[in-house]
Amino acid sequence: MGKLRRVVNEIAYAQDHAKLTPLQSSLIPLLSLASSLYGITLSLRRSFYSFGLFSKHRLPVPVISVGNLTWGGNGKTPMVEFLAHCLADSGISPLILTRGYAGGDEARMLQRHLLKRPAKIGVGANRAATAASFFEKYGYIDPCSCKSSERTCTDQKVGSHLKSEKIGAVILDDGMQHWSLSRDLEIVMVNGLMPWGNRKLLPLGPLREPLMALKRADVAVIHHADLVSEQNLSDIELEMRDIKNSLSVLLTRMAPSYLFEVGNVNAKIALTAVCNAVLLSVSAIGSANAFVQSLQKLGAYCVDRLDFSDHHLFQARDIEIIRKKLGELEGKFNSKPIVVVTEKDYDRDREVLKHLEPFKVLVLCSKLQIISRRGCSEDEDSFKKLLKEVLNVK
Repeated sequence: MGKLRRVVNEIAYAQDHAKLTPLQSSLIPLLSLASSLYGITLSLRRSFYSFGLFSKHRLPVPVISVGNLTWGGNGKTPMVEFLAHCLADSGISPLILTRGYAGGDEARMLQRHLLKRPAKIGVGANRAATAASFFEKYGYIDPCSCKSSERTCTDQKVGSHLKSEKIGAVILDDGMQHWSLSRDLEIVMVNGLMPWGNRKLLPLGPLREPLMALKRADVAVIHHADLVSEQNLSDIELEMRDIKNSLSVLLTRMAPSYLFEVGNVNAKIALTAVCNAVLLSVSAIGSANAFVQSLQKLGAYCVDRLDFSDHHLFQARDIEIIRKKLGELEGKFNSKPIVVVTEKDYDRDREVLKHLEPFKVLVLCSKLQIISRRGCSEDEDSFKKLLKEVLNVK
């Protein structure tokens, strides 16, 4: 299954079908048919919501949706975490609603990062039902209208209520295609390294919706912008503004902060620990290229890689493949290589990576940062101002 996913992914991001392998070319008719059927289903679903045949649920607090138009590697989870910290810093207790896809590695990572923050994480496919259970357990306060589940709104300023543990806002993870919930702010994440692929709908291409869906968005975030040329950034931004001229466009990057060794999550290791070292990047994420480039920027002597499909759960046979590669690198460089994985890979299965001993396995910790850009009015301050406007807080 993993091999088939890689083959389909290569087709989705191929710029020239003439260069495809015979196996890839043989799959195109089937993928084209499936893509057409997916497009028809998508159009029908959209129409059902437009004509009121499917209803939208309105939550009693502001909802910020973080989504994308393509599969994997767009930075949704880091943006969700960034928003949770922003809300918590403003005294608002956020509820993150996530589906918990493929074992919930992203949810576990969020729980670890937000452990000491007044954030709550609800996991479940039915986001409205999950939210209702959290509202019933913790209560809620709507900072926009000063309504609370206890119906005790007074003439006091909203700010006096915001330090409450009651839920004050919802962050809808992977929410762009979750049309059953109304939202107050729509954020769409775009992978700057490979924004639209071959521009075809799933499964022939990477698009979950046509690009015209950008008209629903309020903010577009070009992620991994530090790894993209200025010309490509301008081209991506221009194309999005051609679809919606009023779209706010932000640039973000993943900023490495420290490392920790598998088995000792609380001991921070300086990034300089991998300088001049031989590294093996092992990842099962949506944008492995960005992770590899980040490692190269840390000053490693050599960075080799083993890429698995997004959310892949490492098995015993995978550990043997990794061990074989490590042995090859050790023989080539006469130096013991270091395995480096992402936090998402670590949180997917914290025990399996220990089976790589005696090789050292490090986890790279990074945080989303908003990049300021010359001639661009959108920056971190303007984005936070927009969030406060949506939440109606000072």
